[in-house]
Amino acid sequence: MTRTRSPRSAKKTPSGGLRPWLGWALKLGLVGLVVLAGFAVYLDAVVQEKFSGKRWTIPAKVYARPLELFVGQKLSKDDFLTELDALGYRRESIANGPGAASVNGNTVELNTRGFQFYEGLEQAQPVRVRFSGDFVAELSGSKGAKLAVVRLEPLLIGGLYPKNLEDRILIKIDQVPPYLLETLVAVEDRDFYSHFGVSPKSIARAVWVNTSSGQMRQGGSTLTQQLVKNFFLTNERSLSRKLTEAMMALLLELHYDKREILEAYLNEVFIGQDGQRAVHGFGLASQFFFSQPLSELKLHQVALLVGMVKGPSYYNPRRYPERALERRNLVLDLLAQQGVATPEQVEAAKKMPLGVTKRGSLADSSFPGFLDLVKRQLREDYRDEDLTEEGLRIFTSFDPILQMKAEASVNDTFKRLAGRKGAEDVEAAMVVTNPETGEVQAMIGSRQASFAGFNRALDAVRPIGSLIKPAVYLTALEKPSQYTLTSWLSDEAFSVKGADGQVWKPQNYDRRSHGTVFLYQGLAHSYNLSTARLGLEVGVPNVLKTLGRLGVTREFPAFPSMLLGAGGMSPIEVATMYQTLANGGFNTPMRGIRSVLTAEGEPLKRYPFQIQQRFDAGSIYLIQSAMQRVMREGTGRSVYNVLPGSLTLAGKTGTSNDSRDSWFAGFSQDLLAVVWLGRDDNGKTPFTGATGALQVWTSFMRKADPMPLDMPQPDNVVQAWVDSRTGQGSDANCPGAVQMPYIRGSEPPPGASCGGENPAGGESVMDWVKGWMN
Repeated sequence: MTRTRSPRSAKKTPSGGLRPWLGWALKLGLVGLVVLAGFAVYLDAVVQEKFSGKRWTIPAKVYARPLELFVGQKLSKDDFLTELDALGYRRESIANGPGAASVNGNTVELNTRGFQFYEGLEQAQPVRVRFSGDFVAELSGSKGAKLAVVRLEPLLIGGLYPKNLEDRILIKIDQVPPYLLETLVAVEDRDFYSHFGVSPKSIARAVWVNTSSGQMRQGGSTLTQQLVKNFFLTNERSLSRKLTEAMMALLLELHYDKREILEAYLNEVFIGQDGQRAVHGFGLASQFFFSQPLSELKLHQVALLVGMVKGPSYYNPRRYPERALERRNLVLDLLAQQGVATPEQVEAAKKMPLGVTKRGSLADSSFPGFLDLVKRQLREDYRDEDLTEEGLRIFTSFDPILQMKAEASVNDTFKRLAGRKGAEDVEAAMVVTNPETGEVQAMIGSRQASFAGFNRALDAVRPIGSLIKPAVYLTALEKPSQYTLTSWLSDEAFSVKGADGQVWKPQNYDRRSHGTVFLYQGLAHSYNLSTARLGLEVGVPNVLKTLGRLGVTREFPAFPSMLLGAGGMSPIEVATMYQTLANGGFNTPMRGIRSVLTAEGEPLKRYPFQIQQRFDAGSIYLIQSAMQRVMREGTGRSVYNVLPGSLTLAGKTGTSNDSRDSWFAGFSQDLLAVVWLGRDDNGKTPFTGATGALQVWTSFMRKADPMPLDMPQPDNVVQAWVDSRTGQGSDANCPGAVQMPYIRGSEPPPGASCGGENPAGGESVMDWVKGWMN
């Protein structure tokens, strides 16, 4: 009988045992493919959404005023060249191409750069400027054609940055200089135009090099992968991130062409650090390292920037010039090997210096005082995200030449006064404006002008002392039937009891009384007693109303002490007040912004010049005349130890109690400047208004070389000859006769004869100027 083998005891075959595992593997594989496909779909959406939409948040860019040239303009050749240097113009023997300039004696030839202004695009053009003394004598263009006006592109002075503190200047691929694209591809991804986002050849080459050397010497990432990592991912080192990077690179190449990817890379790549601000893209890197637009870079400059991509910190040319030079020359040699440039071109480029500027010309701390003003004015009209993300272009009234001179005046004066005990603890603030327009042209918020901290020009509210006195005298002079410049005032001690029972007893700075003085003498010599008496006569509330009409919006209590400047103001508020005095009684609100463009160059908003007449021109003419006497005969007379006597100026010193604050505010025809010196802890300083702030102001005016004050005499003002001792009418030929302005009808009648005694026993004009300075 034949026995059959039980199926259970039969030997299992290998194929039968693997079948379940294969099934499970197949199922897991299908699930994995589904998950991978889903992940790919998700990544595809991420890639397209960000890459096709708004790729970057771009900070608003803030520009200085454009320098406008015309025949007859007051501008020295040295100041013009300083501006060209700040703009990054190249000095060449022959100006060749935009951004180049050559100097030959008193003539400067240059090729301007095109620029998109509020009014439209201004094309680049060749310009020839001839100077005579401190004036533009001739302005011509192509083939010698006369030009009426030429406007240079404005200096970029800063930006308003987003929270991530990234900054970039967006560029189009057709704006890049010769060699940049070829150099970038040759150094970073020589197979860029043949791969599809990932290059197996590059990966294999990197593995071979790294294995042979025993260290990481070469990466296998393509330009597309680098862009993906910077644009979408973090710097995490993991296999999963690397796989994600590769997949996104493939998807990016699937949807976008090589030019779009290259353009994005040019704008995204990180090439340096400016303090807390990250410098991204070749457009900003060109300005940051060379102070030149990207389109103007030469071969050696292109090689340096491309070489820095590998390690921006390691190859920083300002910190490690030897490393940077070696890396640049290595890139140049590679260009010769790959035929991108000829050996002759490479050898010439290797002989060039690195050529980087000493510091980043776009440093966000260069002009923090003025930028603070701009930010505050912008926030009245725009949200923070508009200012930090939309790439707005802000055009301002900032004058870099005046700013440089203001900073130098502060530094020079403190060096000169360094021997004064306590001078090292004194801080400074300064505001410079155009008297006719109210435009702020320069601002210093700290003794260290580049310090981006407490802005004393805007926020230091300190007692203004005698700076208030022009408001007291102007209040009186608006009543010509009662007060003229030669009205008599008593400068004798007195006291006043207030409603609270407190007694106010003012004193002169020199602790002396001066008898009876002319009204203009009280202001010129800054006498406290005569000023306080006059202020009480016209009424403290009326003086405060005059302050309001001058442009001061701050409210003050109507205490007698306000007549001598016990109230506090910031330097910008003082500038507003004196702006009205300097501008013939016309109030012009302080402004730092002229216009705003979108990132695409479309006009968005203008900030037009505003003006309102607040005072009669005649009374302002009289107060200006008295303030000119401050400079000629009174507390400001030391300016003429430095400045020429032909320069007509008006101003006023100010010193608060115990010399805690040193002020000076004064103006010429084209410049108004307010200077404050003091301690942040409100301690005593070694300076009065005349010995401190006035010295800074004088130094600035010497450097700025302003136009003399020349206010036309109003129709309601007449000039009359008076006796300098009595103030009575006199013949022009009498000894001691002086000419004084009066509102028509308030002038003294002509004198019948020469001579006469001062009935009030006051000092003569010749005598009182020998007194003490306030």
